[in-house]
Amino acid sequence: MESSEGRAEGSGRAPRVLVVGGGIAGLGAAQRLCRHPAFPQLRVLEATARAGGRIRSERCFGGVVELGAHWIHGPSQGNPVFQLAAKYQLLREKDLSEENQLTETGGHVGLPSVSYGSSGVSVSRELVVEMASLFYGLIDQTREFLHMADAPVPSVGEYLKKEIRQRAASWPEDEETRKLKLAVLNSFFNVECCVSGTHSMDLVALVPFGEYTVLPGLDCTFPGGYQGLTNHIMASLPEDVIVFNKPVKTVHWNGSFKEASSLGETFPVLVECEDGACFPAHHVIVTVPLGFLKEHLDTFFEPPLPTEKAEAIRKMGFGTNNKIFLEFEEPFWEPDCQYIQVVWEDTSPLEDVTSELRHIWFKKLIGFLVLPSFDRSVHVLCGFIAGLESEFMESLSDEDVLLSLTQVLRRVTAPDTVCRGSHTSHVLLHHARGSAVWLEGGRPAHRSAGPTGTAARALALSPAPPLQCHGEADHVLSSDRQCLSWLEIWGC
Repeated sequence: MESSEGRAEGSGRAPRVLVVGGGIAGLGAAQRLCRHPAFPQLRVLEATARAGGRIRSERCFGGVVELGAHWIHGPSQGNPVFQLAAKYQLLREKDLSEENQLTETGGHVGLPSVSYGSSGVSVSRELVVEMASLFYGLIDQTREFLHMADAPVPSVGEYLKKEIRQRAASWPEDEETRKLKLAVLNSFFNVECCVSGTHSMDLVALVPFGEYTVLPGLDCTFPGGYQGLTNHIMASLPEDVIVFNKPVKTVHWNGSFKEASSLGETFPVLVECEDGACFPAHHVIVTVPLGFLKEHLDTFFEPPLPTEKAEAIRKMGFGTNNKIFLEFEEPFWEPDCQYIQVVWEDTSPLEDVTSELRHIWFKKLIGFLVLPSFDRSVHVLCGFIAGLESEFMESLSDEDVLLSLTQVLRRVTAPDTVCRGSHTSHVLLHHARGSAVWLEGGRPAHRSAGPTGTAARALALSPAPPLQCHGEADHVLSSDRQCLSWLEIWGC
């Protein structure tokens, strides 16, 4: 896909490289290339006024609050984000310890500190542990179908429900306890939807689910804010490398473009911006979110991407996750509480919900994390919600969201009175393009023709200079590998 005319060796000049997108993947690629003298002509085009993408830390409630990326999942030596954070001394000593790095979690979210039923009763710790063991055991089993020619069912959700239905048939408890067990399991389904960034696990293909690499290490946060990572990367770049407020309209590739200031030289790629500015280049790394690519696929590339690559982009799911921050005058939780689970006793993963979203959207909440207290007068909970319910919440006013969640918390913690505090509107995060990538499968309405499963993933990441597409934080390694391949191409 790269013509000899596009090679800079013929003119004796260094290659010109553009990075589209200033998230961590784009910044990581720029950092790698700027370290090498063979790539002095480098620009990062960022659509907004800030870099960092979905990494965004702000000072609220008297401390640092993560509006976007929250944890390092699997903080150990195989994790490039952990390596960078350790290099820049952004983590606590305990997070850097060998013991923390070697701890195996299976990639599962930790158990709640306390579980409240929707009727105001506390759910026993023993029952929650039993259901967590069942659910995460089944999740681990789903990864065993990787590379198998035939799967028992198309999706992760269908497999989980099939296995749960079989086990539930032999539960010895009374009907009320069995219903409570299913309700607890439903809350774990909601957690997995947040982890996978999907509306339903029925939409996530079973066979390639095991492609996700689970690294050891207890998940950790940045005491000074996740954005410290991108700030350090930006500080290592020359001042004029990043061009802000430059949304890209079209990437014209596989062509032969000229520039008035570069007589006799041609470029295989021309990046056209929304404001009419054009940037010719020998290579372009595209690191925009997958949600953006899916939305603008028909117009973002000219000529269109090869069919197999376009189908790979269409086949990958990209869901909506939201955070909700609630501030309280006084905490209603215990001092050592970290995670409050809400169990809706009238829900079950084995039953489809038919009610209108406006009546039930809040039931998709996984519960609330207790944010670290910055001082004794600040008490903040952070709720997580994914899927269509999350998208519906974006259509509500902050006042409506606050009213609904106040009612929820008063209901589940009855007879205590809670939510005496206020909800700060500017930290109700509306992030319409979501936060996680997954491979679709299971429901025909969500399928598209073309490659599926691992084939789709392989096609999406196959090399195709001079144009490369990479996604945000999870593809730091991918963009780094492409930079290394270019160094080999240019004989550096």
